[in-house]
Amino acid sequence: MRRPVFLALLPCLLALSACGYHTLGPATHLPPGTRTLAIPVFATKTNAYRTETVMTTAVIREFASRTRLRVTPNDSADPDTILRGTILSQTVAPLTYNSQTQQSSSFLITMDIAVTLTARDGRVLYKNDDYVFRQQYQSTNDLPTFLEENPAAIERLSRDFARALVADILESF
Repeated sequence: MRRPVFLALLPCLLALSACGYHTLGPATHLPPGTRTLAIPVFATKTNAYRTETVMTTAVIREFASRTRLRVTPNDSADPDTILRGTILSQTVAPLTYNSQTQQSSSFLITMDIAVTLTARDGRVLYKNDDYVFRQQYQSTNDLPTFLEENPAAIERLSRDFARALVADILESF
């Protein structure tokens, strides 16, 4: 008598002990049948030199490497989806100060970025106006060996942003 009751209650007990975490399938923001994605050069509201092209290139590379979409910077070829980005702000702030040289020795770049993914019919598929990314870099104080580290930091920041953006669009829950 105990065994049949136990066997009948076993599935209920197992169901109650589950953690409840599950996915309902792929959580992509791209509609089925999407084959082309246009990513025009990001707009910028900053005075920084060429940051928008570095950012756009990083996003194009990340989409090209992680999807089978035909990714293009040209949005006039009637693509299935268009990803538009805007660099809202870019600030560089000193982090550390060298008391011997009286100069800052490391800096922090902070960028605020907004993106919108739209379908061909204008429907918004994904929107995030609040991406904030930071990257630290060291400054060289020795003039004969001076190397501007700011562009490399912007490239690292752009790669980090591109990875996060593509993951959000393709894998978000």
